Amino acid sequence: MTLVPPVVLHHGLFGFGNIRIGPFPLRYFAGRIERAITEMGHPLIIARCHPTGPIELRARQLKQLIIRDRQSLRRANESVIILAHSLGGLDARYMVTHLGMADRVQAIVTLATPHRGSSYADWVVQNLGDRLGGKSLISKLGIDLRALADLTTGSMATFNSQTPNAPGVDYFSVAGVQNASKCAPFLLHSHSVVFRCEGENDGVVSLNSAKWGQFLGTWPTDHLHIINKRFTPESLLPRHDVTARYTAILETVLGRQA
Repeated sequence: MTLVPPVVLHHGLFGFGNIRIGPFPLRYFAGRIERAITEMGHPLIIARCHPTGPIELRARQLKQLIIRDRQSLRRANESVIILAHSLGGLDARYMVTHLGMADRVQAIVTLATPHRGSSYADWVVQNLGDRLGGKSLISKLGIDLRALADLTTGSMATFNSQTPNAPGVDYFSVAGVQNASKCAPFLLHSHSVVFRCEGENDGVVSLNSAKWGQFLGTWPTDHLHIINKRFTPESLLPRHDVTARYTAILETVLGRQA
C-alpha cells in the first residue's frame, strides 16, 4: 500500500495556525479544507509560527515543527507537501533553500504569496512606519513586526537573489484576483494601492507577484477568501467555497510526482 505524503498547512502574516476561543475552534484554513485533505488520506501538520516575525525566524520554527510532527505521526522518513498562504510561502522557500530541508519536502504550493513583495507593504513601511513614527512606537512597545519590512518589494528582490529554488523540490503557485467591489471592505485601501502600482491583485498581493514555479492559475478570490475566509455576502454562497480547489491542487501535485 502506497502512503500519501503528509500535508503541511502553513499560515501567513498575522496567522495563528489553529486555536480555540472557549469551546469554539478557530481554523486558519477555514471551512472544510482540513477535512477534505484528510479524507484524501493525507496526515495533516498544522503550522503555528510567530505571527509577525521575520522570514528567517518563521522558517526555523516551521522546520522544527515539521520535524517534530512527522515524528509524532510516525512518518519521520517521509517528505511533505507544503500548502502555504501569503508570507508562509516565503518561509517555506527559505526553509528548503537555507535550512537543509530540501530532502524532506516534495513540493511547495504557495497561495497568494508575494514572491516579489507587495507595494502595500512599501506603503505601510513608508507612511505608517517612517512618516508617522510607527517604527519608533513599535520598538518601544517591544513588538516584532519585521515581517512587514521583509515583504517590501526591495527586500523581496534581495530575498529572491539569495534564495534560489532548491533542486528536487517542486514549486507551484496560485494567485487570487478580485475586483475591489468584491473584496472584503477592509481590503479596499490596500487593493487601491496595489492596483495603482502593480495592477490586478487580491487586495494585498498582485497577480504578478504571486506567480512562482509552475503557475496553477488564478482564483476569483481576495486575499482571505483564498483560505476560505469569506467576508462579503456573495462570497458566502456555497458555490464560492474553495475547498474543492485544494483537493484539485493536491491531485495535480501528486500526478506530477507519480
